Amino acid sequence: MTGSDSAEKFAGAIRALPLVAILRGLVPDEAQPVGAVLVQAGWRLLEVPLNSPRPLASIVALVQAFPDTLVGAGTVLSAAAVREVHAAGGQMIVAPNFNASVVHEARRLGMVCIPGVATPTEAFDALDAGASALKLFPAELVSPVALKAMRAVLDTSTVLLPVGGITPTNMAVFRAAGADGFGIGSALFQPGQAIASLRQNSTRFVAAWRALAG
Repeated sequence: MTGSDSAEKFAGAIRALPLVAILRGLVPDEAQPVGAVLVQAGWRLLEVPLNSPRPLASIVALVQAFPDTLVGAGTVLSAAAVREVHAAGGQMIVAPNFNASVVHEARRLGMVCIPGVATPTEAFDALDAGASALKLFPAELVSPVALKAMRAVLDTSTVLLPVGGITPTNMAVFRAAGADGFGIGSALFQPGQAIASLRQNSTRFVAAWRALAG
């Protein structure tokens, strides 16, 4: 997949359902069943944090089973890790921080890159480095008030995705402040979770977003 293909897939996902499923703790045997529930509900952005058990194997499984989704890794802290994710077929790099070498390597390999930022300085530096979008993390720190102030000075095309403590009930205040979407972690998925519970959570988030976006 080329960089333009990854960028187009990301842009399409942002238009359709700009919610990133953060599957921390996912194990390879659960990857395809979990992915199937999410894809059926409309999710198109799937992230496996690298501090999960055998994350690269889960990424391989998701990429093979769901070619129309954008699959990648989270908690990516080095350029070497970017290369490992790329070798596994991942197309998206997400980090809790901004590291220029991570962004540069991801873009060199044609991958979407979403670094974590918490200040305007970090946001502008990340965009200058080539970030595809910005993860506002932790959202408990980058409050809706702070998000609104950052939104006012950033280019209107900048995609802002708050992450951390997001639930269907608090999405509205972030959306009103200028959020373009969200990363959803433990309120969506937890290791060993029953499929029925995941299905319920996934549909609740989708419904909450569509109510805001509609």
